[in-house]
Amino acid sequence: MKQKITMLLFNNFANDARVYKEGKALSDAGYQVDLICVQEAGKAMLPLNEEVQQGFQVTRIGGRQGMIWILCLLVAILALSLFSGGLIATTLSALLLATLAIPKVRRLLQMGLLIVEMTCVARSRKPDFYHAHDLNTLPQAHIAAKCRLKKKPLIYDSHEVQTSREGYHRTIHGFIEAVYIKTVDFMIVENDTRAKYNDKIYGFLPGVLHNYPELDGTPTNVISLHNTLNLPKDERILLYQGVINPGRGLEKLVAAAPFFKKGTLVFIGNGRQKTELEALVAEHGLDHKVKFVPQVPLADLKSYTEQAYLGFQVLNNTCFNHYSASSNKLFEYIAAAVPVIACDFPEIKKVVQGDKVGICVDSHDPASIADGVNAIIENPHHYAELKTNIAAIREKYIWDNEQHRLLGYYTTLGGIPHRKRTN
Repeated sequence: MKQKITMLLFNNFANDARVYKEGKALSDAGYQVDLICVQEAGKAMLPLNEEVQQGFQVTRIGGRQGMIWILCLLVAILALSLFSGGLIATTLSALLLATLAIPKVRRLLQMGLLIVEMTCVARSRKPDFYHAHDLNTLPQAHIAAKCRLKKKPLIYDSHEVQTSREGYHRTIHGFIEAVYIKTVDFMIVENDTRAKYNDKIYGFLPGVLHNYPELDGTPTNVISLHNTLNLPKDERILLYQGVINPGRGLEKLVAAAPFFKKGTLVFIGNGRQKTELEALVAEHGLDHKVKFVPQVPLADLKSYTEQAYLGFQVLNNTCFNHYSASSNKLFEYIAAAVPVIACDFPEIKKVVQGDKVGICVDSHDPASIADGVNAIIENPHHYAELKTNIAAIREKYIWDNEQHRLLGYYTTLGGIPHRKRTN
């Protein structure tokens, strides 16, 4: 009988490349993978049940039904209060019902309901391992794995630095992680810099699993960015692809765009900062120089990326999570044979300068970003060298090699014996 793994993920699994690769690698190795994720509020409804491939199943929880149940419960409480004639109970019930009109209250209720539902669904499973993706699923996974007669191994896969992360409260999230991290059987982080940081604050070195892309040699269905954006065929696309959120240096990119001697800056993706950037572009009359494309399906992203002349990864040092990032975006550019303009943070600099696949700049300074772009655009010989260097190392940073670490970690916990094949 196959060993079973229940994974927990607090997004809708529509564009989560890391979780997709891990689930696929484990099911290919002979495990039965059961991923529990959520229907995200405000996003398109996805199937409640989905088979990614044989041995890799997805269950989505939540969605509109959750709020409907909450609303029905509160209406029932109000009706009961009115029927019983209790003035205080009726008043409190009416106030509680009225609070649903407040967006923050609705979000908190939805979040609480999702957490409870995820915990119950995970607890009902009978796997051999539980695998929590990030801190927002660790408490649920802990209850499912450890609050039972026969405890199960718990893997904590921290994709980010939870104690120093954009938009996270360092004290609150740090406290939650410190409490639950004592209960995990194995922890995974993205790179060596983050592993050392973990050792410093918690006293142990976790396993490392880099977020490298899959090596995909199959032809892609190319949708021309030039045609989509009405650009001349010889126009150089200077690309940022990914989530458009604060702390990623994107407003600095827009500020640098007028000084690019050639090329059009293109953003592919959505996020909290997108409206702000669009307003900034309009305010400075940069519509001819900066273009936006909505988020594209994960399967199509490589095709879009391959059309770029340069790719940007210009994170700002707003938190240790950014400073320590390896960045899957960086490796996606390399996989697509696109030279990179990047920040000079340790893990990124090690690749960009070490393998000579681009230029590191001061990502906080638009002038430095523009200088880096122009240095490549104005030197065709240097650009050709960068392309040659990328071709030589493309297979160095691929998931086909990295996945063996993951399988080995499971083996140490009593999973299927695994040995990396050698050529």
